[in-house]
Amino acid sequence: MAIRAPYRSLRGISAVVALLAIGAVGCSEVSDAVDSAKDGAKKVARQRSVFSLDIGDCYNPNGKAEGEAYSVEIVPCDEAHEGQVVGEFAIDEGKEYPGDDGISTIADDRCPVEAQKYAPDTWALPEGAALFYYTPTKESWATGDRAVSCTYTSEKGTLSGSLDTAKSLKPEQAAYLEGSNAVYEALWANQPEKDTVEDDLAGYKAQAKAVAAALDTHVEGLGGIEGTEVGKLRATLTKAAGNWEKAANAVDADAFYVAYDPAFTDIDPNKSVAARKELGLATTVPADEAEVWAS
Repeated sequence: MAIRAPYRSLRGISAVVALLAIGAVGCSEVSDAVDSAKDGAKKVARQRSVFSLDIGDCYNPNGKAEGEAYSVEIVPCDEAHEGQVVGEFAIDEGKEYPGDDGISTIADDRCPVEAQKYAPDTWALPEGAALFYYTPTKESWATGDRAVSCTYTSEKGTLSGSLDTAKSLKPEQAAYLEGSNAVYEALWANQPEKDTVEDDLAGYKAQAKAVAAALDTHVEGLGGIEGTEVGKLRATLTKAAGNWEKAANAVDADAFYVAYDPAFTDIDPNKSVAARKELGLATTVPADEAEVWAS
């Protein structure tokens, strides 16, 4: 969901707040009008070009969440807000504009990675928070705009507080999340183009190889973390890594399926809930992940 952000300074924002015309009205109506004018002045003062957004900024979009945007209202994170910038990067893919689809593909690949640096535990995100991004348009690209701002935006209602959790994590929590996130990134980032193994055995084997490697690293990281439930999870993931390796080396589709079924089952996020609880992390499986494994 790209929020297009042309590389321009504030546009359409008057530096002067229009005064309300007040006729013969009661005191309460005058007071309401003055309060409204003050709120308007505060909003104007908080306007910032989308091109100058920084990681950590909490904001309210001006208008719809999607579409071209020139500015947003920056607000303190302890106030209700609709979005927060959680990552940023510059696109360096050549001199030609990659096209709207190309830009979206780049942002789809990079923003989840950048966002996890700021808010590593996606299970702890507020319900309804989804990853959006501000990207260059064809017009702004021509002026040198290459910046992408990744944001978590509430699709319904507002957010409260900052999503910055990376700094507050204990070493064992950070180690667990780094390994766990890498496993699921390997799974989803290497999705084969075909729907069936028979049509793309090589693609599915490549995916299995990537997941097996990520699991090996995750299991190694868990070895340095104490805890009964963490130990149980480590044993489960060790078995899963072996099955993903078997799938990666399958000679045909039938052999792949034999290894894949238990391999996939053993990385079911529900199996990590007890270990997460022991580590003091969020324990509610996000709805989208729960749906994948339920099907």
